[in-house]
Amino acid sequence: MSNQHHLLTNDKREIFGWTMYDWANSAFSTTVATVFLGPYLTSLANAAADSQKLVYLLGIPIAPGSFMAYCVSVSVGLQVLFLPLLGAISDYSNLRKSMFMLFATLGAIMTTCLFFVTGGLWWLGGLLFILANLSFGAAIVFYNAYLPDIASEERRDNVSSRGFAMGYLGGGLLLLVNIVLFLFSDRIGVDGSLAVRINLASAGIWWLLFSQVTFRALRPRAAMRALPPGKNYLTVGIAQLRETFRTIKNYPHTIHYLIAYLVFNDGIQTVIGVSSVFGAEELKLDVGTLSGIILMVQFVAYFGAHLFDRIASRYGAKNAIMISLVVWATVTIYSYGFLYTGTQFWLLGAVIALVLGGSQALSRSLFSKMIPRGREAEFFSFYEISERGTSWMGPLVFGLVNQLTGSMRLGILSLIFFFVVGLALLIPVNVKRAIAEAERGD
Repeated sequence: MSNQHHLLTNDKREIFGWTMYDWANSAFSTTVATVFLGPYLTSLANAAADSQKLVYLLGIPIAPGSFMAYCVSVSVGLQVLFLPLLGAISDYSNLRKSMFMLFATLGAIMTTCLFFVTGGLWWLGGLLFILANLSFGAAIVFYNAYLPDIASEERRDNVSSRGFAMGYLGGGLLLLVNIVLFLFSDRIGVDGSLAVRINLASAGIWWLLFSQVTFRALRPRAAMRALPPGKNYLTVGIAQLRETFRTIKNYPHTIHYLIAYLVFNDGIQTVIGVSSVFGAEELKLDVGTLSGIILMVQFVAYFGAHLFDRIASRYGAKNAIMISLVVWATVTIYSYGFLYTGTQFWLLGAVIALVLGGSQALSRSLFSKMIPRGREAEFFSFYEISERGTSWMGPLVFGLVNQLTGSMRLGILSLIFFFVVGLALLIPVNVKRAIAEAERGD
């Protein structure tokens, strides 16, 4: 690492600005994607459905209850197509900050426009979500790629953990306000539908406003690679992707880690995704209780991110992630055999929250140490795809087991596969060799 680069790292103002983007964009994850948009779009589509209980988009019949899931699938598919190309272009240009700002702003505006989705405009809600989620993923690539620029290797676990902690806090605070507005909308004379639209728009405005703190604090970074004569960013981006696939064998431990992450993160995302359904269907918990638990998870995860940063500083990031995976596996066993009351669900939610922030923050910082300089955005685009593009495997396993056995508990237990296999793949990863391979480059 050059002295000049080292001088640019560990700047307190820049690190604070960087962590504030997690605070800003988590409003989209919590208020829009997790809580309010899915049920709202489903209700609009149900109201617009014909006698067959179907709605039609470009002549394609769609069950209202499946519409949001299809929108998620389309947006993830677009990310798989575009993110690696955007990452490669970013690494060859001085556009990383500009592209970060563009996609974050675009995502925030699309989210704010969800306010106008009413009546028969359920399809517009889907389109806006697809564009917002695609922009969200693209912005995250450039955001994550800044991590090696702003924090030296020994500080990276701490900075990544602080980012996730800020995200849980920010997303949780806005969600608290939005749930209160929704639950008490009748008392203040606000229609329930209008309350949901206000909540959706508030996430976009929150994202747009607080991301300005990030954009002011982050310094643009010069490209590590010069654009070859006669080439444009698009052609060099495509050529760089080809080159990456050709030279990927030079980073076996990084790729090994990425595969392990792909597996265990799928389990994590699925547990988060199906937990509210489990609580409602299996434990018969009402919406108010489930909303309270979702809120609690946000705030406890803030402390979890800091706790696992301390564990990582003492035992190493890889060992801390392995500890979290043992806890995740235990969660599936407990859910299968011992989870029967609302109180137990609250306690389990707190345990999940403690490992959630830590496992995600440390996975990101560990990966940032294993990638070659000058190709951060490109490699983080593959990381982002690993996080999002495989998120269908866990829900598929859960859904099939639940459907074939008629037991949601067996469905939850089946997810232990992702934690056990992910842990087995992670154990042989040699972090020091991965770092050495990345420093050696192509």
